[in-house]
Amino acid sequence: MRIRIFLVLIPFCLIFFNCCLGKIGEEETGFDKKRKVMVREQIQERGVEDRRVLEAMEKVPRHEFVPEEYRRFAYEDSPLPIGEGQTISQPYIVALMTECLGLEGEEKVLEVGTGSGYQAAILSELVEEVYTIEILELLAKRAEELLQKLGYRNVKVKCGDGYLGWEEYAPFDGIIVTCAPDHIPEPLIEQLAEGGRMVIPVGEIPFNQFLKLIRKKEGKLTVQNVVPVRFVPMTGEEVEKRKR
Repeated sequence: MRIRIFLVLIPFCLIFFNCCLGKIGEEETGFDKKRKVMVREQIQERGVEDRRVLEAMEKVPRHEFVPEEYRRFAYEDSPLPIGEGQTISQPYIVALMTECLGLEGEEKVLEVGTGSGYQAAILSELVEEVYTIEILELLAKRAEELLQKLGYRNVKVKCGDGYLGWEEYAPFDGIIVTCAPDHIPEPLIEQLAEGGRMVIPVGEIPFNQFLKLIRKKEGKLTVQNVVPVRFVPMTGEEVEKRKR
């Protein structure tokens, strides 16, 4: 009798299991479609042209890098909270900053301000080595675990003061900073390789921050204002020292 009941239940279990898989597949397909629309309407139509950057933005699942309660907003044109008073940047700004680095594929890049790990994932698709520093231990640990889970093996995460860079692995062909100091940190300038580029928001919030593109050539820097932006401020002991 028990065997007969078990045999009867098997088809219903299989149907239920397939329905669950179908819903998951539909959800993922929905995210894929939203991601394509995001790239086309929020990024490409605003002038980002680097094909490799566009492909990386279309490939990396941004919804995985935001808290569950915000996933339905993951592909909208805005930053989102990720906890600890921090945010994941607006998709267009992520793409713009990445394009500014002029990456070709063999570079070593430093990121200051890991946050959710999303920017590091984008960089991982584009270069050989990514080194990323996050001052908040909880975010650093969470980002490292997520990046490993999603298969981004060429990203190394460190919990530390990003103002100081990561001297052990310097020099870097590119440096991208996702929090705003009121000046360009000297250690980052020193760790930028000859011919390298740094993209960094500089200025006090809320109204006078500018995204700056810095190039180093023959030991000299050229600084270009790109667009006005609004990032969370850089924090840490070195920043506090300069305020005293």
